[in-house]
Amino acid sequence: MAEETTEQQGTWLTQDAFDRLTEELRRRKENDRKEIATRVEAARQEGDLRENAGYHAAREEASLNEARIIQLTELLEHAQIGEAASDGSVSAGTIVTAKVAGKEQRFALGGQEITADVPEGVKVFSPDAPLGKALKGHKAGEAVTYTAPNGREIKAEIVDVTTL
Repeated sequence: MAEETTEQQGTWLTQDAFDRLTEELRRRKENDRKEIATRVEAARQEGDLRENAGYHAAREEASLNEARIIQLTELLEHAQIGEAASDGSVSAGTIVTAKVAGKEQRFALGGQEITADVPEGVKVFSPDAPLGKALKGHKAGEAVTYTAPNGREIKAEIVDVTTL
């Protein structure tokens, strides 16, 4: 059986992140679209559109809002909502402290959209990144070796695993 990639299985999110993003999508569709459309129309009424900075700024804001709506819709349709493993092993939804190539690092495993759920200063890595794949299923005290994207073999020793 082939291993699933993030595109096949979707982005891993906590329930809190999923709820927060669902609310953001609702707000962007129901409120922001109307407010931006009102600003675009008000700026359009000001006259010559070629030299109307307010109009161009409002159109740019509308474009960015629509792009985020598309991004959120896609992400939420394919999101994998879950909880971290409760057995102390590394999985999506855990914060890992590990010595990677001799340097201690602290990071969370999950989709980038969970960044708001992790403590300040903790980076978020994909569970499908080489380090995430190598550590998945292992516990504190265990060491693994993985191949970095540059082809180098790197040793990682798990110091601690906690859940988000």
